[in-house]
Amino acid sequence: MVQAYILIQTEVGKAAAVAHEISGISGVTQAEDVTGPYDVIVRAEARNVDELGKLVVAQIQAVEGITRTLTCPIVHI
Repeated sequence: MVQAYILIQTEVGKAAAVAHEISGISGVTQAEDVTGPYDVIVRAEARNVDELGKLVVAQIQAVEGITRTLTCPIVHI
């Protein structure tokens, strides 16, 4: 199982709607609108890195109002 945080920038005023829509996507365990350089932070999980990539590119980035994402896989060192 691969887990990651996905940091999202949105269009002005869209953070709450983006977080709400993303929270309904399978594989997303948490989506919160926040303040700072990013507008939404998502925690997601997938079976492997390829599935995580598909989740981000095909589903999360398809949400209207998103302008940029940064995916940060969780590592256990």
